[in-house]
Order: sequence, then structure tokens, then C-alpha cells
Amino acid sequence: MNTGRTVFSQLVEFLPHQEFQKCVARYSGGRYLKNWSCWDQYLAMAFAQLTYRESLRDIEACLRSIGGKLYHMGFRGKVARSTLADANESRDWRIYADFAQVLIAIARPLYAHDPIGVDLDQSLYALDSTTIDLCLSLFPWAKFRRHKAAIKMHTLLDLHGNIPTFIRITSGNVHDVNLLDEILPEAGAFYVMDRGYIDFQRLFVFTLSSAFFVVRTKSNVLLQRRSIKGEVKRKASPATGRRRSDGLAVQPK
Repeated sequence: MNTGRTVFSQLVEFLPHQEFQKCVARYSGGRYLKNWSCWDQYLAMAFAQLTYRESLRDIEACLRSIGGKLYHMGFRGKVARSTLADANESRDWRIYADFAQVLIAIARPLYAHDPIGVDLDQSLYALDSTTIDLCLSLFPWAKFRRHKAAIKMHTLLDLHGNIPTFIRITSGNVHDVNLLDEILPEAGAFYVMDRGYIDFQRLFVFTLSSAFFVVRTKSNVLLQRRSIKGEVKRKASPATGRRRSDGLAVQPK
């Protein structure tokens, strides 16, 4: 029964704690820790995300206001702003990245058959990036332009459930197309991208992997339409009016 339990503790119950401990052990994350474990850090940041906290001070103030319930929410260490700041700065981020992949692997099958508005049985992904502006005086390591700092978050989204399957954070001046080198295409899947990802040498990897891509073209790309040899003309489809498939070839400049 959930009588008297907080909503947060009920959500935490679904998390595979043993898998998290495996991630911690993989990177020796629990070494030299006494009072503030990696699990406490994860719970604090998850609580901050779910409750829209805006700063470390905000996280500390909110959690301390319910200090009598922290134990029942899963916390075993004392919540302090400085302790959380040190943990975020020094602990291995790969612990939480690996645990995110564990959660994604659990969540994706739950939404695999949800309707997405397209009659498609294969996996469908959307690849895009967003630039996050930062203050240059506070984040000098993220220099983007002369008077501006920024980072870029590249995301591959599984449209069955809108679940991110790949996230990479880079400096703001990294071009989107470079992220194609880090993605392993799934055979039979469809990938929808913007024109910033046009690089036919990189996109050819999708063809070699038996995957498909849909991408907006650029105005300066020269394409030549050509029919596929040996193909027999078919009757037009009542829905689309298509009679046959055509091939596209990139013309040399």
C-alpha cells in the first residue's frame, strides 16, 4: 500500500537499485565515500529535475524543509549545498550515463507499439541539436563567440514514446554533422534529420547498415533524377499516385 508515502518514494521504487550499484562499482564510484553516496546524489538531482528546482540552494532549501521525510524518500545522507556541489564536480559522470542507458532499455519496450501517427512498424528516430547559451564570465571554458558562451546538446530521439537513446554534449562550435560518426545505425530503422546533417559520405553508412534516412536538402546540392534499371512499371497507387521508384544521384560540381 502507498498510504502515507510520498510520490517521490513511489517513483524511486521503480528504479533498479542493484543495476545502479553495478554502475557505481564499474567506475569505483563508492571509493572513499562516507556519508553522501552516489545514490543520494542521484536522488537529489532527480528530485531537483522533477520539482523544477533552479539552483543548488533551491535544492537544499526544499529538501531540508521536508527533513523528516528524507529517510522514507530514500536518502541516507544529510543534504548540504556544498556537499552536492562537490559531488557534481568530482564524481564520475559515466555512472549516471550508464544508468540512464539501463532505464532507457527498460522504458523503450513499454512504448514500442504506441501509435505515432505514421503507419510504420520499424523504429523511427529524430536527430537534432539545440544550443544552450551560457554566461561567458561564469563559463569561460565554453567560449562560443567573442562575447558569448554556449554548449550544444545533440539528441537522438526514439519517437515511440519520445525517449532519448543518444545524448552528447559538446562545445557550441561543433557542427551537427560530426555526430553522425558516433551513431551506430539500427538496421531497418528510419532516421529523420535536418539539412545540417547532409554529408553523403557519412550518410552512406546508414545505407550500408540497411537503415534509411530522411533529410532536408540544401539549395546548393545538385541532384539528378534517374530511373532504376530493369524496373517494371506498376499501376499507380490510389493513395499516393506513385507508379515507380526513382533514384537520385549527386552531380559533381
